[in-house]
Amino acid sequence: MELLIDLVKIVLPSALVLYGMYLTVKSFLSKDFDNQLIKLKAKNTEVTLPLRLQAYERMSLFLERMTPNNLLIRLNDVNYNVGELQEILLFEIRQEFNHNLSQQIYMSDEAWQQIKDAIENLMAVINDCASELKKDEPSLQLVKKIFSKIIENQNDITSDALRFIKNEVRNYF
Repeated sequence: MELLIDLVKIVLPSALVLYGMYLTVKSFLSKDFDNQLIKLKAKNTEVTLPLRLQAYERMSLFLERMTPNNLLIRLNDVNYNVGELQEILLFEIRQEFNHNLSQQIYMSDEAWQQIKDAIENLMAVINDCASELKKDEPSLQLVKKIFSKIIENQNDITSDALRFIKNEVRNYF
């Protein structure tokens, strides 16, 4: 019986010390893991934040270029007729949009949807206005029709998407 008591006197403190060491090492490793995770997230943010901001910047520029004012001034030519200008406008919009498709991976789904909706609405306005005119009329008629439709609806087609993007970027700061 004495042997058992002596054994318990030796084993119990040893087990307690061993358990204490286990908790200490576990706590240390857990803290170290958390610190490494924080550093990794900081490094990730350091790399991805500039890419995200660049994507928002590019899409803001895209939306500005797609506003009817800028688009029509840039692409209209007095030698075009309605059909030609319609074709050129739609081609330019699709081309620019396709050029910027990769930016969606850096943006929220809501921001990307806002951009897509703005572009679809712009193309719909162009098509609607062109369908109300004869294809061989001078392009100036289409320009006037588009501007009158925008004024009539009191809505700059790309402004809502641009405002959404700006607000989303402000959340990063």
